[in-house]
Amino acid sequence: MLNRIVIAAAAIVLTAPLAMSGPIDSACVRSDRASGNKPLCSCIQRVANQTLSRSDQRRAASFFKDPHQAQVVRMSKSNADNAFWARYKRFASSAEAYCR
Repeated sequence: MLNRIVIAAAAIVLTAPLAMSGPIDSACVRSDRASGNKPLCSCIQRVANQTLSRSDQRRAASFFKDPHQAQVVRMSKSNADNAFWARYKRFASSAEAYCR
């Protein structure tokens, strides 16, 4: 029962309109891969707002412009990069599940 309530609350939060775009949304709309798909990019931003700090969002947004940077971070031996990558993976999995 509690799981259903949590899932329902998350769905409400993640589908609520976003008054302003964020770094992920902006980078997504400009990217070739999204082809200007504003609803998809907005959904991804809503997930980012729930799962990433603004600093992490700016860093993740940079991956749209330079995908190689994601690989550099993923392969890094730095504890800070590893912690960011763990947060980024959780964000990506959540965005994939909610923004189909």
